[in-house]
Order: sequence, then C-alpha cells, then structure tokens
Amino acid sequence: MKFKQLLLSLGLLCYLGVKAQGWNADLGNGKYKNPILHVDYSDPDVCAGKEGYYMTASSFNSIPGLPILHSKDLVNWQLVGYALQNQFPIEHYRTVRHGDGVWAPSIRYHNGEYFIYWGDPDFGIYMVKTKNPEGVWEEPVLVKEAKGIIDTCPFWDEDGKAYLSYAFAGSRANVKTVLMLSELTSDGTKLIGNAAMVFDGHNGHTTVEGSKMYKRDGYYWIMAPAGGVKPGWQLAMRSKNVWGPYESKIVLHQGNTVMNGPHQGGYVETPNGDGWFIHFQDRWAYGRVVNLQPVTWKDNWPIMGIDSNKDGIGEPVLEWTKPNVGKNYPATPLVSSDEFDGHQLGLQWQWQANQDPAKHWGWSSANLGFMRLNCIPRDENTKTMWMSPNLLLQKFPGDNFTATAKLTFENNPEAGVSSSGLIVFGEDYSYIAIEQDKTGNSESGAAHNEKCENCQRR
Repeated sequence: MKFKQLLLSLGLLCYLGVKAQGWNADLGNGKYKNPILHVDYSDPDVCAGKEGYYMTASSFNSIPGLPILHSKDLVNWQLVGYALQNQFPIEHYRTVRHGDGVWAPSIRYHNGEYFIYWGDPDFGIYMVKTKNPEGVWEEPVLVKEAKGIIDTCPFWDEDGKAYLSYAFAGSRANVKTVLMLSELTSDGTKLIGNAAMVFDGHNGHTTVEGSKMYKRDGYYWIMAPAGGVKPGWQLAMRSKNVWGPYESKIVLHQGNTVMNGPHQGGYVETPNGDGWFIHFQDRWAYGRVVNLQPVTWKDNWPIMGIDSNKDGIGEPVLEWTKPNVGKNYPATPLVSSDEFDGHQLGLQWQWQANQDPAKHWGWSSANLGFMRLNCIPRDENTKTMWMSPNLLLQKFPGDNFTATAKLTFENNPEAGVSSSGLIVFGEDYSYIAIEQDKTGNSESGAAHNEKCENCQRR
C-alpha cells in the first residue's frame, strides 16, 4: 500500500482550500469516465442498500477509519461518514503503524442491517454493524482472534446459514494464494466448525486474495483478484455447492488497454438486473483509484468491461454509459476544501493513529473559521514525520489540483525547533513550513524530503 495523501501538520490553521481541477467522472451527457473516484480508496467493496449504494475501503492505520461513501447511481459518490472512530485494539493503535489495521473490508446489507467485516493481519477478524450507515456504527466485535487472516467477506444463504470467506497475508501467516471458507453463526459474530480451503491459486493464480461471495442463478460465486496489484487480473469461481469444488475463469484483465491491474472490488446489480463491478487500479503516487465496469453474462459467466477481442475475457472501459437507475442524478464531486467554520472537522480529514487523551493534537474553532493544531515532539529515534500521529491528512482529491493554506504560527521558545506548514505525505514526503528555534530565529519556505523504506502493505 502506498500512503500517498495530502496533509496539514503542526500549528494554528486558518483556512485550507484544495481545488481539484477538472476531474469529474460524470461527463454530463449520460456517460461517465474512469476512474469514477480519482482518490486512494484501496480495496473497495459495495452493496445495494435501503437508500442507494454504499461503499467502503481499506483505511489501514488512518483514523477515523472504514470510510462510508454513498451513491444513487454508482458514478457520483459522497463521503458520508466512517464506521470506525478508533482503531482496535485502541492502545495498540495510539502509535502510528503504517499499513496495519483495516485490510480489505467487505460491506453487506442483511435483514435491515449493514455489516462490515475486515481482517487485521495482526489481531484477527473484526465486524461492525448498524441500521443507519450514515450514522453511528456499533463497537467492533472480534469474530476470530488470529494472525495473518485478511480480506474477509460474509455471505448469508437462503436457508439461514452464514459463511465467511478469507485469505492469508504471507507476511504474517507464512502462507498465501489460497482462499478459505468458514461457517458463521447466523448473527455473524463467531466462526463455527472447521475451515475449508475452497481455492488454491498456486497453479497460475498466485496471490489470490480479496474474495467476495454471491449467489446467482443457482450458483455460489466467489470473485477474487490474483496476480498481484499492478499486473493482476480478476477471477470468477462458481459451484453448485457452497463448499465447492469451484471452477474458475479469468473475467477481467488489462488486455490491450492502459489500465494496469484491474484488481480487487465488489459486484452489484441495479434494480433492472444490470451488473456492475467496482474495483481499484494502483496508480503509483495517486494511490489506488476507483473504477466502474459494466458486467454482462455469457454462458453463465461474467464478463467485466468489454470483450473487445472475443476471447471471453473482459477488458476495462475508460468511458461508458452511466448505470440505468431510473433517474439522472447530478454530478457531485467529493468535498476537499474546508473553512473550519463548524465544530466538526470535514469528513475528508484523518489522523495517523488513535488520539491520545493525554495529548491534545488540535480542535476546531466552533464557527470562528480556523482549526488549531498543537505541536507535539517528533519521534526521538527517527526525528522524522513518519511516526507523528498528529498529522491532519486528506487524500489527493484528483489528478490535478492546487492547495492553499493560510496559517498563523505561535512558537513555544522552550520547545526547541517548532514548525508548521503544508505537507505531501506518502512513501516519500515533502513539506513547506515555517520553523523557529528557541532563540527566536525563524525560516520560512523550508522544503524537506524524506523517504520511508518500510511503508509497503505486504
């Protein structure tokens, strides 16, 4: 995972404006272009709910976590909240832990409730639920304590039985490239019985992971990516028995297109029965952006995108007709600017760790038009920003944008060198800051660049 994000850090903020220049997936003529979200929402999953469609994505160590996005047409999305206000275990995640935390969640609507499952590679399988996805979610339930289980997805069958599919992180479990299936209690809170391996990808489908389960036309379906993030492809597997055996087929790959590694995501159908697949594409510094592919069915196999060379495998579209949902909804770009004129931060902001109640990183101004950030010491060992939890971040809002920040900096002379400024933070980071030492000497416009050597998801 590349941590490519925009952030503000350390000081007294008055205003931030971020203007995405020209990126809008809705073309206004009944068509859309990919990506539908030029934002780093890794491992997206989607479900049809009571009021349109809801999406979530990996949030790793960022807090609040488990973003909740809502759409009426699968093209125009709004960030409406988060399912996690603290990362669990809470004390463990008061320290910045890059790339840990929430991996590849799945979201489902079942019996009037919304469920999200995810695997924390170091602690196990978690679940949160709610009746109102745009409101407060319940505290997480540890479904199974384990190390190395990731990419979980629940499935409720017509007979009332529930199941959970998952994969393994090779960095923790010393095994990967297999998919597992376990039975769940009907309330979704515990695994029961023995787990079974339902797919082994070692013969041509290395790093199979991120499985999603469905049922359609009498078949149980497992859809999963394989081949790695940038060069990978999408698999579909089907069986008449939930436990298999499953036959598999590649249903989406890059082919002759410019979209590398059309990868992990979720399948959903509109009320008229049309199929759509939301997935990510890793675009290096921009992170993992979100794309939407039409899905057609041939010989009871899905084709994601378009089969341009008639080989039975879909290739991603760059532009397509918007989903037919019975109404044309207006374009709604994601919010990125913030005037800090309310008592709540804008939903686009995240920290790098759970807040420490003994250290007050900052607070909004309640209608005065500024956000106050308090300086805290950098990590004593690295003297870098990598382990600073009090960095206020938001994701890149598009492929081309400008950022403007107005700030007032009040230094504590007894604190040594203090700084405040604007930073771009990722696998590398650079920032522009005002710095002042304890003698009162100051420097403005200082630019720094440092590289993290250990900021990869796996």
